Amino acid sequence: MRSSTLALGFATASAAATLDWTAAYTKANASLAKLSQNDKINIVTGVGWNKGPCVGNTAAASSIGYPQLCLQDGPLGVRYASGVNAFVPGIQVAATWDRALMRERGQFMAEETKGCGVHVLLGPVAGPLGKNPTGGRNWEGFGADPYLQGIAMAETIEGMQSVGVQANAKHYILNEQELNRETMSSNVDDRTIHELYLWPFADAVHSNVASVMCSYNKINGTWACENPHALNTLLKEELGFQGYVMTDWNAQHSTAESATAGLDMTMPGSDFNGGSVFWGSKLSQAVSSGQVSQSRLDDMVRRTLAAFYLLGQDSGYPAINLKANVQGTHKTNIRATARDGIVLLKNDGDILPLKKPGKLGLVGSAAVVNPQGMNSCTDQGCNTGALGMGWGSGTASYAYFSAPADAIKTRAQADGTQISLSSSDSTSSVSSVVDGADAAIVFITSDSGEGYITVENNVGDRNNLDPWHNGNDLVKAVAAANENVIVVVHSVGPVILETILAQPNVKAIVWAGLPSQENGNALVDILYGDTSPSGKLPYTIAKSANDYGTGVVTGNDDFKEGLYVDYRRFDHEGIEPRYEFGYGLSYTNFTYSDIFVDGRPTSGPATGEIISGGRADLWETVLRVTVTITNTGTVKGAEVAQLYVSYPESAATPPKQLRGFDKLVLEPGASDAVGFDIKRRDLSVWDTAKQNWVVPAGTFNISVGASSRDIRQTGTLEVP
Repeated sequence: MRSSTLALGFATASAAATLDWTAAYTKANASLAKLSQNDKINIVTGVGWNKGPCVGNTAAASSIGYPQLCLQDGPLGVRYASGVNAFVPGIQVAATWDRALMRERGQFMAEETKGCGVHVLLGPVAGPLGKNPTGGRNWEGFGADPYLQGIAMAETIEGMQSVGVQANAKHYILNEQELNRETMSSNVDDRTIHELYLWPFADAVHSNVASVMCSYNKINGTWACENPHALNTLLKEELGFQGYVMTDWNAQHSTAESATAGLDMTMPGSDFNGGSVFWGSKLSQAVSSGQVSQSRLDDMVRRTLAAFYLLGQDSGYPAINLKANVQGTHKTNIRATARDGIVLLKNDGDILPLKKPGKLGLVGSAAVVNPQGMNSCTDQGCNTGALGMGWGSGTASYAYFSAPADAIKTRAQADGTQISLSSSDSTSSVSSVVDGADAAIVFITSDSGEGYITVENNVGDRNNLDPWHNGNDLVKAVAAANENVIVVVHSVGPVILETILAQPNVKAIVWAGLPSQENGNALVDILYGDTSPSGKLPYTIAKSANDYGTGVVTGNDDFKEGLYVDYRRFDHEGIEPRYEFGYGLSYTNFTYSDIFVDGRPTSGPATGEIISGGRADLWETVLRVTVTITNTGTVKGAEVAQLYVSYPESAATPPKQLRGFDKLVLEPGASDAVGFDIKRRDLSVWDTAKQNWVVPAGTFNISVGASSRDIRQTGTLEVP
C-alpha cells in the first residue's frame, strides 16, 4: 500500500442528515404533556383488523391535532390502492446494483404513498436476508448479502422519507422462512446476528428510519415482539434507534411482557377475527397496576409522535384516499429497474442482441399476460401468465402489464419479423411454432410468496429450485426443434439450470427476475440491444440445491451454518457455483487497472458515542480504494465494480465479503475511475467477549472485480 497522500473525508452526510430527531422530540414532548391517558393508549394501539381505511390504523388525538394514522403495505407500492403503480420488487432493484435507481424508486413510491394520504408505508424489507434459497419472501428484500441489503435499505429509506412518508424497516428479525413462522424459534449466535442479519437494520437506523416492524418468529426461544434483547438491547441501545417498534400483524403475544421488552405499537390491534386484544384497555390496566410503568407508556407515545414530527406530517399532509390517481410518470423508474436488473447469464456466439431476425418463435405461458386478467389473483396469488412479482401482502395491483409477447410483437412489426407463438407450457405444440425460426425464445418461471396463500402446492416457500410448469422439459422440447434457443427466466430467486445448460442448442440465458408491470418492455430493451445488460446476481445460482447448505426446516432453526450463507459458504467450502454472486455479462467488455488503496485505519474497538446506527466512528470513512475501468468493447455499457474484503486470518471470517460497489456507465473506449469509501464498520468484526465491533490487526486483502469470483485487481492493507 502506498502512503496516504490525500486527506480522507470523514463526513457521513446524506439526505438522512437533514432529519432532526432533537426537534422532533421537542415537539413530541410538548404534545405528550397535553394528552390524556386514553389518548396515549390509543396512539399505540391499533383499532383492530378491518376497522379502518388502511391495513393498520390508530385513533386520532384531537387535543394535539394528531390524525387517524394510516399504515399500509407495502415494500413495492401501495396495496389495495387503485390509482398507483406496482414498482419492481426489492430483489429486482438489488440486481441493478444502482444506488440512484434504488433511491429514486423509494422516492417515487413515497410520492404515491403520500398522494394517497398514507402515513407509514410498510417497507423496505431486510428480513428475510435470504439464507434459504427457497424462502417464500426473499424477493421482497435485496439479496443474500448484508452489505448489499444495507445499502439498498439506506437508499430506499432516504428516498422515501425525503418525501415525508414514514418508512418501516421489516421484518425484525430472523424470519427466514414461511413454514411455521408464527411458532418456530430462530436460534442464532451473537456474532452471526451482528455480522449478517442485524447489519442491514443498522443501515436503516443510520438513515433515520421512522419505524421498525418486529417479526412473527421467536428469537432464541422468546417471541421477537417481546424479546428485550432484540428490541431494547440491540435495536434501541446498541443501534441508537429513536423511532418506534410496531408488531407484524397479529405478532403480539402479551400485554406487559411486550411493553417492557420495548414494543411501542401493536398492529392491527387485534387478531384477524377481532380477538387477541393485548393492549388498549389491557395496557391501561397494566399501567394502573404497575406491571408497566407510566414512563414506558410515555416513551412509546413519545417515539411514535417523534417519528410523525420528524417527517413533517403535522403540516399539510393529504387526507386518506386509496383511490387517488398518483401514478405520475413513475413508470420510468419501473422500466429502468426492470431493465437494469436483468442479468445476462449466457450468450454463446453473441446470439444477442437480436438483429432484425426473419422469424422468431415464442414459447411458454409466461410470454403472455394472465388470460384471466393481470390482477385477477388476490395478492398476486398465482403463477399464471407472465410473472412480475411474488405473492402475499408485499404486493400491489398492476396499473397495466407489458407482457413479453406483446412487446416483442411491437418490435417485430417495426423490423418486419414474423412471430409465431405458443402461449402454453405444453411440449406437444412446440416444434410447429419454432420450426424455421431464426431463434426460439422460451419463457420459464419460478414463484413464491407469503405462507397464507398456497400456489400450486407451494405454501409460501418454494418446494424446490426447479422451474415451474415443467420448464426443463419445455426447454428440452424447444432445443430439440431449434438450434438457436434463448431461455428467459422470470423468478423470485435461484433456479437450478443444469438440465437447461445440458442442451447444446440453448445459446443464451436471460435472467429477467421480477420486472413488475414493465416486464415485456424491459426485456425488449435488452434482447434487442437498445441497452446493454448490466444487472448482476444478488445471490448465487448453484449447480445443486444441496450446495447452499441451508433449507426450510420443520421445527426450530438453529442456524448451524453461522456466517456461511450464500457465496460465503461456496467460497469457504470450495464449492463451484454455476453462476456466482455478483455475476452478469454485458454486450461490451470492461478492463480494470490501477488499484490504489489509500488510508491508515488502526486496529481495536469502536469508541464513538452512540448515534443512529451505532457507534459514530463505525460510520467514518477510513479507507478509499480507487480503480480505473475501461470499456474496451464496441457499445455503450454499464459495469458494476464490486469490492470484497478478506480479513486477517485471526478474524475467522468468510474468505471474502462484499464491502463496496459502484456502477459506471461508459461509452466505447472510455475510461473512468471508480472510488470506494470503506467505513470502519466495513473492516470490523463483532467481538462477542468485548460486545463491540473491533478492527483486527494484520493483513487485509482488498479485491475489486466484476463478480465475487471474477477478481480483476487486488491490493493489501496492513493494519497495525
